[in-house]
Amino acid sequence: MYDSRRPLLPYAALITLALIWGGSFLAIKVAVRDMSPEVLLLLRSLTGFLALALIILLSGRPLFGHGWRGRVGSFAFMAVTNSVVPWIAIAWGETEISSGLASILNATTTLWTAVLIFWVVPSERPSALNYLGVLIGFGGVVVLVYPELSAHGISGSFLGAVAVLVASLSYAINALYQRRKMRSVSVHEVSLGQLAAAVVFAVPIAAPSLPQVHIQLESLAAVIALGALGTGVAYLLYYYVMNTLGAVRAAGVTFLVPVTAVFWGAALLKESITVPILIGMAVILAGIILTSVRRAPRQEPAAQPDSAAA
Repeated sequence: MYDSRRPLLPYAALITLALIWGGSFLAIKVAVRDMSPEVLLLLRSLTGFLALALIILLSGRPLFGHGWRGRVGSFAFMAVTNSVVPWIAIAWGETEISSGLASILNATTTLWTAVLIFWVVPSERPSALNYLGVLIGFGGVVVLVYPELSAHGISGSFLGAVAVLVASLSYAINALYQRRKMRSVSVHEVSLGQLAAAVVFAVPIAAPSLPQVHIQLESLAAVIALGALGTGVAYLLYYYVMNTLGAVRAAGVTFLVPVTAVFWGAALLKESITVPILIGMAVILAGIILTSVRRAPRQEPAAQPDSAAA
């Protein structure tokens, strides 16, 4: 609920959330220096699960509600699409491209969602203006990847960009699945359930790489930040912002994350900010804005109406 005595607090939370999620791309870049993307998946999902479980317990809520066993399959699917595939893809992608570029490409999740929602949620099919936004947004992707593709062909940098786009598509699939199949389930249970499933999947995936891991203090701090801050604290901030400012304003974090990620990368990793990056980011964000313009939903009784970083 909005607190009129502290009107700026929700906006401070929104900015903090954008800084945390933007910093996630920085943390990934640091972590993959000392570990494989598969090991990062395991450590990130494990620390995220522990942090979120602690937060839920301290809030006095049960970890899982009644009937959770019947949702194990859904938790598994969401773990694959929201953790296993995107976290490995983004981590591998950041071995080839900058953290700032990865964050910009990751913002295309909104564009992928607009494409897929045509079939998944017929009552909310995008308008012509929304699809114009999709075309503009993907035009921004071309601006980002074409210089590398034309200069070096299908190189590591190009494949790294494609990997992040695959991660964004996976995030979109997850968001639509959650909206259609898990809407009535507590957000606490959904988040914790898919993190638990992600840990289960990550153990055999990461096992072959574990003997070669020699984690430095910097990488360990990055992994803890990804799990505890990027999942636990950010989770609380996101729903606080939603409850105080509303869902539309909370969604504004989508536009802020690439900006903060580029800032972190330039400030702490000395990543270069090129003209194509600035133009591509501006074009993608413009496309996202047009894609997010809402229209009145159609009245279709059979359709059902409709959570949060790298």
